[in-house]
Amino acid sequence: METRLGRAVLLVQDYEEAYQFYNLNLGCRKLFDMTTEDGQRFLHIGFGKDDSVGLWLLKADKEEEQGRVGLQTGRQPAFVFYTSSLEEVYQRLLRHQVRIVKDPVTAPDAKFLHFLDLYGNEIVLVELLT
Repeated sequence: METRLGRAVLLVQDYEEAYQFYNLNLGCRKLFDMTTEDGQRFLHIGFGKDDSVGLWLLKADKEEEQGRVGLQTGRQPAFVFYTSSLEEVYQRLLRHQVRIVKDPVTAPDAKFLHFLDLYGNEIVLVELLT
């Protein structure tokens, strides 16, 4: 038996601004983008060479959902992204004025930093050194 993660759901205020943030800063691409006849949109974005892990961007339409945008994990990190070049992504984040909440740290086996997406979700970026 095999089990794997398909998509993590991320509540957003606006589909296009969320996609632009993740595309510009982390290089995502659209995997699936469809709007049903009743106006519900399904926007899935992927990361990496095989897009095996991604996010389903889901617009917060209801008042209760809107209050959870940026707070889905109660201020704990929402995601961990791995990169082959922390410095390259770090410089991109700085150029785009993304808020860094923990500057790069070098540990024995990895380098990492923490930043916020456009809604305040904390994201950990890691470069494994082994």
